Formats: sequence, C-alpha cells, structure tokens
Amino acid sequence: MSGLLVYGSYGYTGTLIAEAAAERGLDPVLAGRERRTLESQAARLNCEFEVASLDEPTVLDMVLGDATAVLNCAGPFSRTWQPMVEACLRTGTHYLDITGELTVFEAIHEQDDRAADAGVMLLPGVGFDVVPTDCLAAHLAERLPDADRLELAFRAENGVSRGTAKTMVEHLDGGGAVRRGGRIEDVPVAHESRTVEFGWGLESQHVAAIPWGDVSTAYHTTGIPNVTTYMAMPRRAVRMQRMAGLVTPLLSLPPVRTGLQWLIEQTTEGPDADERASGESYVWGEARNDDGDRAVSRLRGPQTYALTVETALATARRALDGDAPAGYQTPAGAYGPDLILDVEGVEREDVV
Repeated sequence: MSGLLVYGSYGYTGTLIAEAAAERGLDPVLAGRERRTLESQAARLNCEFEVASLDEPTVLDMVLGDATAVLNCAGPFSRTWQPMVEACLRTGTHYLDITGELTVFEAIHEQDDRAADAGVMLLPGVGFDVVPTDCLAAHLAERLPDADRLELAFRAENGVSRGTAKTMVEHLDGGGAVRRGGRIEDVPVAHESRTVEFGWGLESQHVAAIPWGDVSTAYHTTGIPNVTTYMAMPRRAVRMQRMAGLVTPLLSLPPVRTGLQWLIEQTTEGPDADERASGESYVWGEARNDDGDRAVSRLRGPQTYALTVETALATARRALDGDAPAGYQTPAGAYGPDLILDVEGVEREDVV
C-alpha cells in the first residue's frame, strides 16, 4: 500500500506514526522542513522523504502530487492546517491530522463546501483527539436519538509530548468553551466540575470542563446542540486553573509565551516506550433528553499516544483504500461509532 505522506514525521507523535506505518507496510513518504532530520529518519525506516515548507505552496503542491492522503502531524495546528488544507484542495489529496484544537476543527469545517466540490476528504482529529470521544458521542446518540445534552470526560495517563505542551501554551489565554443551543460560547476556564465513574475499578474521579475538540466535533457528528467536555484533574489543579484565569492577559504577552516555550523545549520529552505500553486511557459520556431519560457509556483503551498511532493509521488505511467521503468529516461521522473498537485493547460498556 502506498500514497500516504506523513508531514511532520520527526516530531514526537509523528515519529511514532511514521515508525508504525513503515513497520506495517504502508510505505509512507516522510515530509517536513528539516532535511538532515528527514534524511536520517528515512534511512532508518527505509522510506522516501520530501523536504517542503508550508510557506512554499509550489513545492508543497509538487510533494502532494503523488499522494492519495496526507497525515499532518506538525503542530501547533493553528499554524499548519490552512496551508496544508489549501494544498490538498489544489491537488485533490485527502487531509487528515491529529489536532485537538477547537478553533482548528471549526476552521476546517468552514471548508466543507470547497472540499466536497474538490472530491477531497478533510478529516481532522484522527488521534486520541478526538476519535474515542467522538465515537462514544455517536454511540450515545444512537442509544438516545432525541438527546439534547451531551457530556464527555476523559482520563489520560503518563504526561504529554513537547508538541502537545507547546500547543497548550498557544491557547493559554483562550479560556474555556462549551456548545449551547448549537453555538460555541466562551466560558471561564474550568467553569464547571463534577465527579465521574470511569469504571474498570477506578475510584470516582473529579473532572473539570475544558475546551476539548468535541465541543466542535460531537455537534457535527451527532447534532446534539449542548455539549460540555471534561478532563480528570485534582480539585487543587482546578483551583489553580481558575486562579490562572485571573492573569490571562499576562499569558498572551510574547515574552511570557517565549519563556514557556523555551522551558518546554528543555524539560519535556513525552512518555517513553514503557509508559506508552503500560498506560491506559478512559472516556465517559452521558446523553440526556428533555424527558429526563439518560444514556451513559464508557470506554477503556491504550495509553493516549499509543492509541493515537492506532487510530491515525486506521483512518489513513481507509482513505488509501478509497473509503474517503468528500467534504469535512469527523471520525465517527465518516466511519461510525465502532471505529474505535477496531483498535486492539479498546473496550466499551453501557452503564445506563
């Protein structure tokens, strides 16, 4: 199988995906800006490589010319989605990425008509952000078709990569977000909290609202107009987040962001192989309707980065095989709520 271009193949998650793709015979073409890094990686994986900067559209079009699909692993995606999507629309290449950035999902959704006209699939969020949560949202919508409220929560183990940490810094001054009445609304960071039963022997977990990608994608997948997303975190961490919200203007200052990015560069590596192999992830969801009926389901799966490799390649394989519906898509919207169950080690259970 061929035709897959992995852009940003030498970042933390891009490396994991490129290694797995090569090992499984997908014959990926590796791409990015740094020639020396690409040369070394391509030699190690016995893959072809292409050097292309996102600010060189002519070169980018040439690189994408022979690709069936591109898997964009270069974040922050707020900076990389637009030039890559534009190139995909020009060249007829299907676009996938591993973003979790709410604003990116909404921006790519706005390209739906153009992508449909071009016969191109635009499918952002094919990693842990947002495949398991999107699939659980779709499953709950099937269980309770007249649901008008949806809450999703997740618990992740073993830290984040350097790229994820840098993306978080990019959005430190963004506050929170929910969907109400079909529209995304800004809210204070960690404005709501509750406890959740993730199951599988875990104690009740305290979770706080965050602007997770499903505030965008769950609505487009299910049509449920009210969506709140949560992440497991200790009560102390919630208090700290709310206090940090008071100094939001300071966090947007260039010197502050530059300092945080430097600190991340020096101190953040991402989970190692043992942590990826031993860690687990948990997702919980509840749908409700006006009559008071509710459906609760939950998932357990591999560690978040290990899961991202599996879901990214599962969706890429489908696109390479021609299963790529044109226009903007969400993971469960394109491939159904059971997409996540194709990943080894994922379990789903209905609680209520």
